[in-house]
Amino acid sequence: MLNPNEFLDLKAAFVFAVCVMIAVAVPTVPVRSARAGQAASSDPWTAAQLVQPADLVQELSAAKTSTAAPTVVYVGFRTLFEGGHIPGASFHGTASTEQGLAELKKWALTMPRTTDLVLYCGCCPFDRCPNIRPAFAAFREMGFAHLRLLVLPKSFAADWVEKGYAIEKAL
Repeated sequence: MLNPNEFLDLKAAFVFAVCVMIAVAVPTVPVRSARAGQAASSDPWTAAQLVQPADLVQELSAAKTSTAAPTVVYVGFRTLFEGGHIPGASFHGTASTEQGLAELKKWALTMPRTTDLVLYCGCCPFDRCPNIRPAFAAFREMGFAHLRLLVLPKSFAADWVEKGYAIEKAL
């Protein structure tokens, strides 16, 4: 019999495996430029809208002593968010699903368009993520003026957790 924590770990592993299978099935889009801090020509964001993990960590740390903290929103799968996420990040829906994108948009309607907003997923390699592009496009179309995207080239686990950056668990 599994205890609840083991069940959540297995559930998160299953969702991650499904994401990887989806990512492998999706044609790859070059991400070399995004890793270097530049956007690929087919992406809906500019190089200036990309933020690297170390830079976001510094920004969040500096914001602890001020009110200038960005609003960090996870746009991936709920199970992965529950397993661990950036401290202070919120979850409002999975952007790769119609219902999840609608929930994200509904939440966004309550936010000022001047909000410093950082989106991230990290379910799978950045260039194959099914969540970041629809989320970024939706927020951009809604008129968010300070919209950025956290670059996680491999995954949240590899590019955030394994680097020793802080995480929170559960909702």
